[in-house]
Amino acid sequence: MSDLPVTGEVSNSKLAAVFDSQRAAREAAMALCTELGLSQAQVKLITADSTDVDIQLEPEGGGIWRTIIRAHMWLGIWGGVLGLIAFAILYWGGVPFIVQSPVAAILALLFFGCTAGLLLGGLVSLRPDHDRYIHATHEAMEQGRTTVLVHALSTEQRASAADFLAARGADVTQTL
Repeated sequence: MSDLPVTGEVSNSKLAAVFDSQRAAREAAMALCTELGLSQAQVKLITADSTDVDIQLEPEGGGIWRTIIRAHMWLGIWGGVLGLIAFAILYWGGVPFIVQSPVAAILALLFFGCTAGLLLGGLVSLRPDHDRYIHATHEAMEQGRTTVLVHALSTEQRASAADFLAARGADVTQTL
């Protein structure tokens, strides 16, 4: 299940755990599956010579498109609703411009509310929290280190995996 209803990805919560040793990373990846119950599909091992790293980092190409559509649709609608609520509050508050020109006021507040929601939808679609996770993996590859990627199904699962891997000596970078 998705933690954020505006996203279309199965795994919104990801982490990269960088290990100095490939052996330690491999053992940690296997332990994640056996001790924390993650499926093997959720855990990936990235070494300096791995190929298709970007696909392993962000495997849900279709999910990203669903996120773009859902985020813009839902946040645009919620922005419009907030614009209408703002209109109602200002109208009941007796603000002169709102009371004297209710049609112009409602259109302006609806426009700005929807626009703000759509801008926020764009921010959600960009997934700026994933940049640190991606950069940590690429830097580890350049340094000859090994990364364990976890595609968690919830923030709780991600937090458990992060604690587990940090206790094994990994440098952990998480998405939000």
